[in-house]
Amino acid sequence: MIRKATAVWKGSGKDGKGHVSTPSTVLDKTQYSYLSRFEDGVGTNPEELIAAAHSGCFAMKLSFNLSGIGFVPDELDVTCNITFEEGVLKKSHLVLKATVPGISEEQFAEQVKDAEENCPISKVLNTEISVEYTLN
Repeated sequence: MIRKATAVWKGSGKDGKGHVSTPSTVLDKTQYSYLSRFEDGVGTNPEELIAAAHSGCFAMKLSFNLSGIGFVPDELDVTCNITFEEGVLKKSHLVLKATVPGISEEQFAEQVKDAEENCPISKVLNTEISVEYTLN
């Protein structure tokens, strides 16, 4: 399987503008700029897209893990906070609120740790990754 996205940028780093698109059209010439990346401008930015990818990947991996040991989650609500400092992604911190009927704290913690370490996005990120969670 190969997935792709396209970015087009025009102009200088600070004054230019760009857009990103995906074949699924979920992103369809979605704008980004210096303002949307480093200030509060309208549009997306690479760090926000990484946060979306990491939270989605982690939630899906955890769901597969839980189903594999006989538990189907009612809900996994994951927020990813990406820390970007001095031009480097320093940290990806996942905050999970989970409702999983019948699972023990120990079983759940084991599956969370595995998802943290083994979801494909975690594996590709060269940064500190952490998870905090509440269960049920």
